[in-house]
Amino acid sequence: MARHNDRDERRDDSGLDSHTLGVYRTAATVKGGRRFSFGAMVVVGDRRGRIGYGYAKALDVPMAIEKANKKAKQAIVKIPLEGSTIPHEVIGRFLTAKVKMIPASPGTGVVAGTTVRAVLEMAGVTDCLTKCYGSTNNINVVKAVFEGLTRLRTADEIRELRGVDIGKTVTAEKIERGSRFMAGAVAAPAGDDTTDGQSA
Repeated sequence: MARHNDRDERRDDSGLDSHTLGVYRTAATVKGGRRFSFGAMVVVGDRRGRIGYGYAKALDVPMAIEKANKKAKQAIVKIPLEGSTIPHEVIGRFLTAKVKMIPASPGTGVVAGTTVRAVLEMAGVTDCLTKCYGSTNNINVVKAVFEGLTRLRTADEIRELRGVDIGKTVTAEKIERGSRFMAGAVAAPAGDDTTDGQSA
């Protein structure tokens, strides 16, 4: 199976951004020769917590992408966010692929490979640390990321389920410290550029 590296990102009328993660070519040997078909993996999201993915096959690339885009929109899920990161650490699993996602302070950015970064950015996550284990197949990695994201819970949801006050979370403390640091960096003077113009 050969993989094409052409990547595509666009926004449609529904306000969802669409990103083509990969196009894959497969060949089947038939009586008349080799018959080619194409598979496309597409992720869509509004960058505010709504995200979905789709994989589809067709005899040509545009049709495969269109079908995958349609499937992705039908599989939209809502995930909770804590500011610009995820509420807590989580490990997503699919077959032999595992993706560990760790909340990060504001300004950290998304530390991830191309595939995981694209999925998280479509979800609206701009600060997160990640690590992949096992299979690095794009399709398995995307499914592992989604499996982890769908298991995320906010502090309020956990508080309501358990009936206890869990206090301030580690993620909330990270965001608070990061926000204070960022505000301090902006407020701090750039440096004293004035000189007295005298030489020793």
